Amino acid sequence: MWWPAARGGGLGVVAMTYVAVDYLRNVSTTWHERLQPLLWSLLALVAVTRVPFYRHWNVEIRAALPFLASIVFMLSALLFEALSVRFVTAVLGLDWHSDTPPLPDTGQWLLLALNEALPDAVVGILRAHVIGLHHFLMLFIMLAFSVLFDSVKAPGLGLGARYMFTMATGRLLRAITFASTILPSARPWCASARFSVPGHPHRWAQKYYVPYASDANAIRQVIQQDRAYADIGKYHGDYRPDWGSMSFLIDFLRPTPSEGSSWYNLLKKAGGGCNDLLYSGHMLVAVLTAMAWTEAYGGFSSALIWLLVMHSAQREIRERHHYTVDCIVAIYVGILLWKMTGFIWSAMDGTRDRRLSKLGKIQGRLLQAAKDSDMDEVRELLKDVELGSQESQKKGPSKVMWLFACGTIFFSLTIVILAFTLTSDG
Repeated sequence: MWWPAARGGGLGVVAMTYVAVDYLRNVSTTWHERLQPLLWSLLALVAVTRVPFYRHWNVEIRAALPFLASIVFMLSALLFEALSVRFVTAVLGLDWHSDTPPLPDTGQWLLLALNEALPDAVVGILRAHVIGLHHFLMLFIMLAFSVLFDSVKAPGLGLGARYMFTMATGRLLRAITFASTILPSARPWCASARFSVPGHPHRWAQKYYVPYASDANAIRQVIQQDRAYADIGKYHGDYRPDWGSMSFLIDFLRPTPSEGSSWYNLLKKAGGGCNDLLYSGHMLVAVLTAMAWTEAYGGFSSALIWLLVMHSAQREIRERHHYTVDCIVAIYVGILLWKMTGFIWSAMDGTRDRRLSKLGKIQGRLLQAAKDSDMDEVRELLKDVELGSQESQKKGPSKVMWLFACGTIFFSLTIVILAFTLTSDG
């Protein structure tokens, strides 16, 4: 079945309650300000009270190193993505962004046609800001925390490591993709409103792009000669601050005097960029959350989350944050990447594999005991196999386990707060 059976409906109810309560910000600000802190406080309190009864801390310890490595990988991928976003926005200059029309998008045409054909109530639902980036992040965090209630297979850090590793891989591939071919934004005014890069193109674009951008004869000649033959004269120069060992970034970031002297601040301003960034990063997060929820929890709530993914996709297209192709590619890339990273964490029970592995190790002794008709030895060996699969659950919690548990909960709650505050605006 596409939707595996959920281990209980509680997590799905809590997830939909969270989405509904957060949507109150668009309906009643007063009720939203009252209910949202109450909901989060209640969820945090319930999670903390479950910590002493959690039986899988030793499994979590083994997953801690891959989890931390996934965090480092994701931060590195996000840094590369931020650099690429600034580069594709800056290299052609602000004049190109304002003068270049958006690409024709049949998905946008379809949505405009549906606006005319569907009832106003349905169109209103499609336009509603039901769910955003921070909602999908929070839904995953809730899924990972549900290991405390045995709603999801442990370790939760393993699930988190798979999610972040997959997302980092997706973001890295995304940055390589959109930096390879620069596409115009579906919102031509975006770059001039958000960036202070020079209006003229970088000298690389002046030499290799501008002379062959629109003249058909020039394009034909550059194909035939296979070299940049045009004489462009004197280059338009750029402001070059002293960034020390990081000065090589100047050609990629193209700073201006008004933006200060820190290359790091420029990267923080990159945001979502103002080119078409193929494929959609928002949709990648949404799809990975839906895939994680479907595999780890399943049930009817997974179908609802996929509906929210589809709603988010059409809003990205409707509001022209992305072209249709960006959302379509993000959906199948997210699905394929999640399927490829099952080696980090999987919802399938590994008990059977561990038992077979241990049986393989004692096969010789087991056969010898059977030949000797030593049934007591046979029973003892089989008992060791059975107990071996449950060994982790029979060990009592040590001081190290308790310290690790407290540190994990504190770190996780910190991540929740940071994710909520840094992505609350979508």
